[in-house]
Amino acid sequence: MAAAAAEVAAAGGGGEMVVVRLPPLSEDDPLFQDKKRILDSRNLSCLFQVPNSCSAADAFKVLDRMIQAARIAHMDELELYFTGDEDFGPLSTRNELESLNLLLKILNTLLLTANVGAMGVLQVLCDEILLRLRSLELEDNGQMVVQIRNQNMEDSLLKWGEQHGVKTKLQIAFFEGAGRGMVASENIDVGDIALEIPESSIISEELLCQSDMFLALKDLDSITTETMLLLWSIRERYSPSSKFKIYFEALPANFNTGLSFGIDALAALEGTLLFDELVQARQHLRQQYDELFPMLCINFPDIFKQDVSPHIINYGRVDKATKSLKFPLSRPCKAGEQCFLSYGKHPGSHLITFYGFLPRDNPYDVIPLDLDTSVDEEDSSSPSVTTSQTSHMVRGTWLSRLRGPPTYGLPHHLVSHLHAILGCNQNESAPEADNKENDRMVLETLLSIFTPMLEGLGEPDDFDRENACWDVKLALDYKDLQRRIVLSIVTSCTSGLAMLDS
Repeated sequence: MAAAAAEVAAAGGGGEMVVVRLPPLSEDDPLFQDKKRILDSRNLSCLFQVPNSCSAADAFKVLDRMIQAARIAHMDELELYFTGDEDFGPLSTRNELESLNLLLKILNTLLLTANVGAMGVLQVLCDEILLRLRSLELEDNGQMVVQIRNQNMEDSLLKWGEQHGVKTKLQIAFFEGAGRGMVASENIDVGDIALEIPESSIISEELLCQSDMFLALKDLDSITTETMLLLWSIRERYSPSSKFKIYFEALPANFNTGLSFGIDALAALEGTLLFDELVQARQHLRQQYDELFPMLCINFPDIFKQDVSPHIINYGRVDKATKSLKFPLSRPCKAGEQCFLSYGKHPGSHLITFYGFLPRDNPYDVIPLDLDTSVDEEDSSSPSVTTSQTSHMVRGTWLSRLRGPPTYGLPHHLVSHLHAILGCNQNESAPEADNKENDRMVLETLLSIFTPMLEGLGEPDDFDRENACWDVKLALDYKDLQRRIVLSIVTSCTSGLAMLDS
């Protein structure tokens, strides 16, 4: 997004006001037209004026409109799809954090150069945003239970990091059912750097280029830098003279992700989205592996041993000014509280496959629907159909704030699409009985799709999960999630039909 600006301007009647400019929508954003339509429909823009002398209540009214505009600007495709025209948010934890942090950054920047008259109202707005960030923290309070364990290895890792220039306000802790994580060692505020790692202590492309492995791999057309770094890391992990020896020794002996699920776990997943994703991911990894091995072992036996095994790693971006990798906080974290990374906008199936965990109430856990979208394309001028959407999906209706008609907790784009393909579009001038019958057709159609899907997932079993392997537990948790989502759709449709009959 482009840089935002703020200024002080004269108001009518001789008073002064603060003018806050949010970053304009980018025309390169594929969702530009949809976001612009929503901004226009709500009479919102990227420019806001706050009189210096206004009351806190009036300032908060303007702030609410700023937040609405920021939420729309930060919408992703799923939020756009599942947000109804009357849904003003919050849209998701991610969206709210990005929106509030953007506004806090703009207002804090303005405070640095504000005159005495403007400082009061600006501070009121900043304090209110911080309060909202803290309340968001309380609403999303899935706190993990810390376990007491021997942490000699972890203490050695932190000491090694400090000796190599790492700065941190965190300490390693063990969490019940999840393994290692981080907690704040002191109170950390929004925007503070919780962890900073100098470039010299990061496994990077520069390190790779200085190694003998790079000379062996650089002329291969089919290999990427990421794959080369992965291979370098795998070999370096077992080198007794590695600079990163303590770091590698602190890594888990095994990475418990979906890619290492056993037969029993896969069997438990049959019929779910995750089963198909795991099969495809394994096939892709095997294909990549077969392209490199045993060819590399034969051509470079001193570098590549016969037991190299694949895994997935990701890389952050180094701050060019400080030549370090920084992790700033997007919301406050008190001493002793868990501090964790965001893994991005991914469904549970992806997080299990590559990271080995399943979050609760994830707004990106969706079930795609294979529906004919030609009607959407023909009716793209209709305000009820989003032009950028070419597919339809559902998610748990517990995430919807609108449970009654006209959508009954279901995505309004999906409901509009079904009205169109069934030839039963809603008409405000039509008799109420006709519109009810149209709603009935839509709800019964959805029931005909999701009732067999629910039956296919079977009933929750009384399997002894406490004594099951980690992969079977995770597989069953995911299947429970799929069942819960489908059941919520069936329940919403059934409840909607009951409303129509009442």
